Formats: sequence, C-alpha cells, structure tokens
Amino acid sequence: MEALRRGDPVRVGPYGIEGRLGEGGMGQVFLGTSPGGRQVAVKVIRAEHAADPRFRARFAREVDAARRVGGFHTAQVVDADAGAEAPWMATAYVPGPSLRDRVAGGGPLDPGAVRRLGAALAEGLAAIHACGLVHRDLKPGNVIMSPDGPRIID
Repeated sequence: MEALRRGDPVRVGPYGIEGRLGEGGMGQVFLGTSPGGRQVAVKVIRAEHAADPRFRARFAREVDAARRVGGFHTAQVVDADAGAEAPWMATAYVPGPSLRDRVAGGGPLDPGAVRRLGAALAEGLAAIHACGLVHRDLKPGNVIMSPDGPRIID
C-alpha cells in the first residue's frame, strides 16, 4: 500500500480512505475501512470517464452484474455508488501479493501450485461468466495470492 497523495479522497461514501492500492486506466483503487472496521478495496472512477453518460450507464450495469458474482476465487462487491460525482465500487479487501509480485519476488511456481492456480482461476472465471460478465483484464497483477487461495480482482 502507498501513502495517499495530495488531492486523494479521505472518504468515499461511508469508507475512510487509508492508502492507495493501485491505479489503472479507469481509476484509482484505495484501501478503505467501513464504520464497523471492515477493510475494503474502493475503486474510484477517473473524472474523464465520470463525465461520459454512456460510461456511467455501462459502469452502473457492470456494478449490478458484479454484485451477483459469487464464488470463492473472486472479491465480492460490497457497496457502490454509480451515481456519485466520482462513481465508485467497493469490494472485499483481499490481502496478499499479486501473482505478478509473487513470481517476481519468489520465482516460478512449482507444478502443483500452477495446477491449483489454474483450477482456481477457472472456477473464478466461471463464476464471473455465469453472471454474464467478461473480466477483460485477467493478468498476473489482477490475481491476489491470498493465504487461503488465489482471488481474481478488478
């Protein structure tokens, strides 16, 4: 996690923002905490996308579909506001390094771990596809190697 930068939000919806988890073409992802203490990953959409009514409508549809995604190997959507000035979506926070960072720091996975990873990713993608969604950005940086198994994020 990185420290917040000048201009970053300190609150998004009901979530206090603690730091930056990442950044991509659609927006920034922050570590947030609910009033009850639950940690979440909060994706905030970039202003240039938020200004586009078609993008907002698509984001709202994707949030609705993502709320239906189950399965152990995904990060569950817990809250969202597609109508906010800066639209956002919160998912369960999954601690752990990305697959990219795990391989960069620890070298290749052993064959058994690769088989388990493949099976877990297939299970996660099946849950996503069952809801009519396509991930569109599955890559090692969007797989978190949590202590209880890999999770597809973003």
